[in-house]
Amino acid sequence: MKIELGRECDIGHWMLLVDKVKENFPGLENKEALEEHRNAVLDFISKKSAICAKNGGKIVGALLFLKEHNMLCFLAVDAEFRRQHIAEKMVSYMLTFMDPQRDVVVTTYREGVQEGIAARAFYKRLGFVEGQLTEEFGSPVQEFVLKR
Repeated sequence: MKIELGRECDIGHWMLLVDKVKENFPGLENKEALEEHRNAVLDFISKKSAICAKNGGKIVGALLFLKEHNMLCFLAVDAEFRRQHIAEKMVSYMLTFMDPQRDVVVTTYREGVQEGIAARAFYKRLGFVEGQLTEEFGSPVQEFVLKR
Protein backbone atom coordinates (compact mmCIF):
# COMPACT_ATOMS: atom_id res chain seq x y z
CA MET A 1 0.00 0.00 0.00
CA LYS A 2 1.39 3.36 -1.04
CA ILE A 3 0.16 6.73 0.30
CA GLU A 4 1.08 9.64 -1.96
CA LEU A 5 -0.08 12.90 -3.48
CA GLY A 6 -2.55 12.42 -6.30
CA ARG A 7 -1.51 13.18 -9.85
CA GLU A 8 -3.54 14.21 -12.86
CA CYS A 9 -3.02 10.78 -14.42
CA ASP A 10 -4.79 9.24 -11.37
CA ILE A 11 -8.15 10.89 -12.11
CA GLY A 12 -9.70 7.89 -13.87
CA HIS A 13 -8.94 5.48 -11.02
CA TRP A 14 -9.83 8.18 -8.47
CA MET A 15 -13.30 8.59 -9.96
CA LEU A 16 -13.82 4.80 -10.03
CA LEU A 17 -13.45 4.89 -6.24
CA VAL A 18 -15.74 7.92 -5.94
CA ASP A 19 -18.37 6.10 -7.99
CA LYS A 20 -18.20 3.17 -5.53
CA VAL A 21 -18.70 5.38 -2.45
CA LYS A 22 -20.92 8.18 -3.81
CA GLU A 23 -24.02 7.06 -1.86
CA ASN A 24 -22.20 7.94 1.36
CA PHE A 25 -21.64 11.58 0.36
CA PRO A 26 -24.20 14.34 -0.17
CA GLY A 27 -23.64 16.27 -3.38
CA LEU A 28 -22.67 13.30 -5.57
CA GLU A 29 -26.17 12.21 -6.56
CA ASN A 30 -26.07 12.64 -10.34
CA LYS A 31 -23.83 12.72 -13.40
CA GLU A 32 -23.45 16.52 -13.33
CA ALA A 33 -22.45 16.47 -9.65
CA LEU A 34 -19.89 13.74 -10.32
CA GLU A 35 -18.42 15.75 -13.21
CA GLU A 36 -18.21 18.80 -10.94
CA HIS A 37 -16.47 16.66 -8.31
CA ARG A 38 -14.04 15.37 -10.94
CA ASN A 39 -13.11 18.94 -11.86
CA ALA A 40 -12.70 19.82 -8.18
CA VAL A 41 -10.41 16.81 -7.68
CA LEU A 42 -8.24 17.97 -10.60
CA ASP A 43 -8.05 21.41 -8.97
CA PHE A 44 -7.02 19.89 -5.63
CA ILE A 45 -4.42 17.77 -7.44
CA SER A 46 -2.97 20.88 -9.11
CA LYS A 47 -2.61 22.47 -5.63
CA LYS A 48 -0.98 19.35 -4.15
CA SER A 49 -3.99 18.95 -1.87
CA ALA A 50 -5.09 15.47 -2.94
CA ILE A 51 -3.81 12.28 -1.32
CA CYS A 52 -4.47 8.75 -2.49
CA ALA A 53 -3.78 5.26 -1.27
CA LYS A 54 -2.76 2.88 -4.03
CA ASN A 55 -2.75 -0.88 -4.09
CA GLY A 56 -0.90 -1.69 -7.27
CA GLY A 57 -2.39 0.67 -9.84
CA LYS A 58 -5.77 0.82 -8.12
CA ILE A 59 -6.76 3.78 -5.94
CA VAL A 60 -8.34 2.38 -2.77
CA GLY A 61 -8.35 5.57 -0.69
CA ALA A 62 -8.83 9.25 -1.48
CA LEU A 63 -8.49 12.41 0.59
CA LEU A 64 -8.88 16.08 -0.35
CA PHE A 65 -7.81 18.96 1.88
CA LEU A 66 -7.45 22.73 1.93
CA LYS A 67 -4.13 23.88 3.38
CA GLU A 68 -5.25 27.50 3.69
CA HIS A 69 -8.21 26.52 5.89
CA ASN A 70 -6.60 23.51 7.65
CA MET A 71 -9.62 21.54 6.46
CA LEU A 72 -10.12 17.93 5.49
CA CYS A 73 -12.70 18.09 2.69
CA PHE A 74 -13.22 14.51 1.49
CA LEU A 75 -12.10 11.11 2.75
CA ALA A 76 -13.09 7.71 1.37
CA VAL A 77 -11.72 4.18 1.41
CA ASP A 78 -12.91 1.33 -0.81
CA ALA A 79 -15.05 -1.05 1.28
CA GLU A 80 -12.80 -3.99 0.32
CA PHE A 81 -9.80 -2.26 1.91
CA ARG A 82 -11.29 -0.91 5.12
CA ARG A 83 -9.95 -1.91 8.54
CA GLN A 84 -6.34 -1.64 7.29
CA HIS A 85 -5.69 1.84 8.76
CA ILE A 86 -5.57 3.39 5.28
CA ALA A 87 -7.69 6.41 6.26
CA GLU A 88 -5.55 6.98 9.35
CA LYS A 89 -2.36 6.87 7.25
CA MET A 90 -3.82 9.35 4.74
CA VAL A 91 -4.87 11.75 7.53
CA SER A 92 -1.40 11.50 9.12
CA TYR A 93 0.19 12.33 5.77
CA MET A 94 -2.25 15.23 5.28
CA LEU A 95 -1.26 16.68 8.66
CA THR A 96 2.32 17.11 7.42
CA PHE A 97 0.99 19.73 4.97
CA MET A 98 -1.14 21.60 7.52
CA ASP A 99 -0.24 24.54 9.76
CA PRO A 100 0.64 22.86 13.09
CA GLN A 101 -0.41 26.00 14.99
CA ARG A 102 -4.03 25.85 13.78
CA ASP A 103 -6.85 23.43 14.49
CA VAL A 104 -7.88 21.03 11.71
CA VAL A 105 -11.57 20.89 10.77
CA VAL A 106 -13.72 18.31 8.98
CA THR A 107 -17.48 17.92 8.61
CA THR A 108 -19.45 14.71 8.64
CA TYR A 109 -23.00 13.54 9.17
CA ARG A 110 -24.72 14.51 12.40
CA GLU A 111 -25.22 12.07 15.23
CA GLY A 112 -27.94 9.52 14.53
CA VAL A 113 -27.43 9.42 10.76
CA GLN A 114 -26.56 5.86 9.70
CA GLU A 115 -24.05 6.92 6.99
CA GLY A 116 -22.05 8.88 9.55
CA ILE A 117 -21.63 6.35 12.36
CA ALA A 118 -18.29 4.95 11.18
CA ALA A 119 -16.89 8.36 10.17
CA ARG A 120 -17.81 9.95 13.52
CA ALA A 121 -16.18 7.09 15.43
CA PHE A 122 -13.08 7.32 13.23
CA TYR A 123 -12.59 11.06 13.75
CA LYS A 124 -13.13 10.73 17.51
CA ARG A 125 -10.54 7.94 17.64
CA LEU A 126 -8.04 10.30 15.96
CA GLY A 127 -8.71 12.98 18.60
CA PHE A 128 -11.22 15.18 16.78
CA VAL A 129 -13.94 16.63 19.01
CA GLU A 130 -17.51 17.53 18.06
CA GLY A 131 -18.02 21.13 16.98
CA GLN A 132 -20.81 23.25 15.58
CA LEU A 133 -23.79 21.98 13.62
CA THR A 134 -24.03 23.27 10.07
CA GLU A 135 -25.22 22.26 6.59
CA GLU A 136 -23.45 21.22 3.36
CA PHE A 137 -24.98 20.33 0.00
CA GLY A 138 -28.40 20.62 1.63
CA SER A 139 -27.50 17.99 4.24
CA PRO A 140 -27.23 18.62 8.00
CA VAL A 141 -23.64 18.00 9.15
CA GLN A 142 -21.42 18.57 12.16
CA GLU A 143 -17.91 19.95 12.34
CA PHE A 144 -15.25 17.90 14.03
CA VAL A 145 -12.13 19.75 15.23
CA LEU A 146 -8.65 18.43 15.89
CA LYS A 147 -7.20 20.82 18.49
CA ARG A 148 -3.54 21.61 17.85
